[in-house]
Amino acid sequence: MQTLWVSDSLDYDGRQLRAHWLLDTFGLVGDAIVGFRGGCDVSAEEMADLADLDGPGIAADEMVHFVWETFTTPDLLLATHRQRLFAGQVFEWLTAACRGVDLRRDGDDLFVADGKLSISIATVTPVSALIHFAVNVRASGAPVEVASLEDLGVEPTAFGEAILSRVAAEQVSIEAARAKVRSKGEWR
Repeated sequence: MQTLWVSDSLDYDGRQLRAHWLLDTFGLVGDAIVGFRGGCDVSAEEMADLADLDGPGIAADEMVHFVWETFTTPDLLLATHRQRLFAGQVFEWLTAACRGVDLRRDGDDLFVADGKLSISIATVTPVSALIHFAVNVRASGAPVEVASLEDLGVEPTAFGEAILSRVAAEQVSIEAARAKVRSKGEWR
């Protein structure tokens, strides 16, 4: 699993959620996750989640974004499982870093009290599965009540790099666990 933290600001508008965007933009071939900071403004044409089409919109002035592409299998159920695991890993990291904060996870969404901290979507293409997960850096520019890393006292770059490392380590661990299991009835 390749990871890359992009230090330059890069806005997310939904067009990044397509096959080979990581290859075309960063030269990453194969399974990879890229993290970056930037604004967010997703048009209706680029929304992957049908439930968002009639909603208030998806926008924020600044977020930490993660785009994960995997070529293992373009299976939406598996991609959704990975998305939930990703949300769980971010939740665990923030819970440890921000003790005493009213942080909760509901599916793939994170909240601080009544403020929505994150956005996320999983989808597939004919050749890959894609996940976008993002966390508000500042509580501004969103069409709903939000919470932010700034509210939590979390430095965005350190957060982004830590999450990339954590998710990559989890994937390595999953691959190792899968490879060391023998089938039932298999004898040495």
